[in-house]
Order: sequence, then C-alpha cells, then structure tokens
Amino acid sequence: MKRFPSGFLWGVSTSAFQIEGALAEGGRGPSIWDRFCAEPGRIARGETAEVACDHYHRVDEDLALLADLGVGAYRFSIAWPRVQPSGQGPANAVGLDFYERLVDGLLARGIEPLPTLYHWDLPQALQDDGGWLNRATAQRFADVVQLIVQRLGDRVARWITHNETFEHAVFGHALGTHAPALELGLGLFPVVHHLLLSHGLAVQVLRAESPAAQVGIAQSLAPAWPASDAATDVEAAALLDRLHLGLHIEPLLRGRYSELPMVDPGVVQAGDLETIAQPLDFLGINFYNANIVRAAPADAPVPIVEAEPPGGVERTDMGWPVLPGSFTEALVGLKARFGERLPPILITENGAALPEERQIAYLDSHLQALHHAMDAGVDVRGYFVWSLLDNFEWAEGYRPRFGLVHVDWETQRRTPKASYRWYRALIAAQR
Repeated sequence: MKRFPSGFLWGVSTSAFQIEGALAEGGRGPSIWDRFCAEPGRIARGETAEVACDHYHRVDEDLALLADLGVGAYRFSIAWPRVQPSGQGPANAVGLDFYERLVDGLLARGIEPLPTLYHWDLPQALQDDGGWLNRATAQRFADVVQLIVQRLGDRVARWITHNETFEHAVFGHALGTHAPALELGLGLFPVVHHLLLSHGLAVQVLRAESPAAQVGIAQSLAPAWPASDAATDVEAAALLDRLHLGLHIEPLLRGRYSELPMVDPGVVQAGDLETIAQPLDFLGINFYNANIVRAAPADAPVPIVEAEPPGGVERTDMGWPVLPGSFTEALVGLKARFGERLPPILITENGAALPEERQIAYLDSHLQALHHAMDAGVDVRGYFVWSLLDNFEWAEGYRPRFGLVHVDWETQRRTPKASYRWYRALIAAQR
C-alpha cells in the first residue's frame, strides 16, 4: 500500500438505527423506520432493528473495539427521536446522556467523535405532519441540532449534517422502497429542497453555537455508466448523473440547481439557495460502486433502471459491481466539475458486504484507487470504512454483512474479522 499523507484521518462509520437497538428505551420516540419495519413485506425476512447490534447497551464493548482497531476517528449518527422524541420541543435528557457518554468515551481513548446529525431516522410525529414534504421540517431539524450542539459542542470538533440526501429522497420518497415509503416518482423535488434547506439552517446553527468546529455533509458519489451504446441508455446515465450531482451537490457548492424538469421554482423561496450554499469545511463522500443503468420502460415511475454489470465483474452480496477504477473516476470527475469550489474531502463511507478475504481485497483495491485520485490532485483528508459492525442493512435486513467485526445475532458476540486485523495493521503501518 502506498503511503498516505501525514495526518491523514483513518476511521470507521456506523449509523444509529442500524446498530443501537433499544428502540423503546430511554424515552426514545418512534421513527419512520420503526413504522416501516412494522409493515409486513417491507424488510427481508420480516426482520426489524429492535435489537440490531444492541449498541445502546454494549457501547463500552464497542469503544474497546474501536480503541484496539487504532482508528483516529469514529463516525456515528445521533438518532433524532432519541434526542427529541416527537421531533420538536425540549431535549430528552436521557437520550443526550447516551451520546455524551459515547463522545466522552471516544475522547478518553484518543478517538475523534464525528457525529452525523441526520441518518434517515425522522421522528414519526414529523412524518405524520408531512415529513420532508413540509417546509417546516427544515426548521425542526435546525432546532434539534441546536439542542445537540449546546450539549456536545464543547467536545466535538467536526460535524456532519446529513447522510446521503440522494438515497433518502429516491428510495424513501420517489420509489417507496425505504421509509417513509412514499412513491412520488419525479415529484420528489420538495423533499430534496427541504433536506438541503435543513442542512443550510443547521450549518448556521453550528457556526453560531460552535464557531471553531468544522462542518460538512456526507453525500454519495457513484458515476453512472450506460449499459450499452444505445442513445436511450446513454441519456439515462447522463440523467442519473444530473439528478445525483445537479440536485444534491451543485446547490451546496454553487448555490443553484441544474436544469432538470422536476425542479419546481415555486418550492424555492427567496434566500433559500444562499442558505443551502453555506461554506463547507469539508465534503463527505460515500462511495461503493458505479451505477450501470439503462432506460426504463415508458410506464416506469422513474426513467432509469439498474442493469447487469459486464460479464466477469465481481459483485458484492448486495449485488453491487466491484469496479475500483470507478472510485478514481468519480473523485477526479468531481474535482474537474467543481474546481476550486470543492472543499477538502473525507471519504465518510467505503466498504463491501463480502466474505472476509474478498472484503480485504475490496478495501485494498479501493484505497489504491483513492490514492490514484489524490495523485491526480484531489484533496482527500481521511477515509472511513463502512462499517465497524455487521448491522441492520435497511430493507435488506441482517443478511448482508459489511462489518469489520462479525456480530452473532443470537448472542450479540462480537468477533473481529480478518478485515479488522488487516485494517488495524494498515493504520499502524501508515502511522
């Protein structure tokens, strides 16, 4: 493995709903994912996140794993319904106590806490009032961020506002395959705009309450490759790139939306784009694979569908193609598109649901691809593996295993995998 720069930040990532469990403990309110999991047919094998990795009760055990791994930072998310059960009003002190214990435990072990403030778990009470279709939800998010930063801001040096607004909007609100199971198709623009507006409002709160802290957002990046040379497939890939970058990154960095038919100017009020385009200290990038796509049938809810990867391409247990060169391509393309407007990058997620030795090969090849992008001038400051633990993989349930640590779902026993030991040795060697 090539040397990464001195001070490069090595970490791992998780999210609250996927690992915490204890959904009805400590004053936590229900989220849209609680409701979604309770509906028959939504989650593979009827599984739920009621226990997940039981991280809520096993936080000290997981802190020990992080310390032994030798990471410099741990990215986790703060569950909005654990802090503010109904999505508004005063903070739930017990919920904030849990995250304070986690932050203090990390700092005591020399690990930087990197909280994500929204990872898809909207309080169900807010969804009942319109969710992200309701502009008021953007202000509700700014309010809960203020409660969190007032409690933890003296110990957190870096914040992430949102995780993957593209996936949350598309899977949760356009296709209905994730919570809250809306099927808006290309009518999802109000959701996108209110998510991004809430990010901008949250950045303003964070800068006011904790001016020395760095602030960013974690967005997915996946180049769209046409499944064939057919003009319809080429246009489908170009449209997906415009939907991805033009709706979810362009407004953050340039204060504008790309010209797309679903952009509704009536949703955008005066000053919104200036709020969304608050200067960022870093941009989090989550990367897994390139999207190989083709044009959808005319009666499909969206005009793009996934296609089979070329023959001979390895696929993960999620069915995603393993194409490490696309990682370099995506990062270099991002730099070419945004130039000096692009802030420093943290790779906030990268990983694969694969058996242990193949998981190591995936991580190794993608770190090499990352280094190629850095050699080409992309300013990357850190890398976080997804994920520390095998966890609840949203609608796929517990079968896909992304973790560096194997979790036995019957006993909750944690067993570090060969990939954990490989990553620990890599971090030590890089230092």
